[in-house]
Amino acid sequence: MQDYLLSFQQLLDAEYLLSTGGFYLVCLIVFAETGLFFGFFLPGDYLLFLAGLFCALHKLDVDIVTLYFGILSAGILGNFAGYWFGYRTGPMLFKRKDSFLFKRKYIIMAEEFFQKYGGTALIIGRFVPIIRTFAPIFAGVVQLNFRKFVIYNIFGAFLWVSLLTLSGYYLGVNFPWIINYVEYIIVGLIVIAFLPIAITLFRKWLKNRKTNEKINKQ
Repeated sequence: MQDYLLSFQQLLDAEYLLSTGGFYLVCLIVFAETGLFFGFFLPGDYLLFLAGLFCALHKLDVDIVTLYFGILSAGILGNFAGYWFGYRTGPMLFKRKDSFLFKRKYIIMAEEFFQKYGGTALIIGRFVPIIRTFAPIFAGVVQLNFRKFVIYNIFGAFLWVSLLTLSGYYLGVNFPWIINYVEYIIVGLIVIAFLPIAITLFRKWLKNRKTNEKINKQ
């Protein structure tokens, strides 16, 4: 059991993944997190940032061009896999029971996010954990026009990978000493990434509270 927990912790440790798995593992994780429903717990934003940083510091045995287009391709293909999965399974997802690798509430969260932002949820959702995984799946469930999906998918992946991976690379080239503060950077990126979800959940809690108060007064 202890070995299992250790392996799971290592799976969430971006530094460990980069140092042991390298370029191909990064691409595999990006593919899983952006389209496979069980990939929602994987490190996304800070993995991309650290990949660019490690590349600049020659801690990854790959050049920035290969790294960039490899991650970009993985992100695009991951969303295609998610769309296909949602298209094929459809409403069955909403009837699926919760398990360790699947949470129905995440599909509902993606549904609400998609209803609010429409197809652009695929672009905005790239920067939001959990939504990043389930938005393309839900796009397949509602059978979003495939041509539109392709445009949103590619543009969203381009923004996501460019902003995070190239930012990490730029800082690594110009400020190599930043590697000494990588823990603080990771914490900052996690806080920023989960802030939209925290705000959404807080607003939902306030709304439910007000509704309950009205019911109690009646």
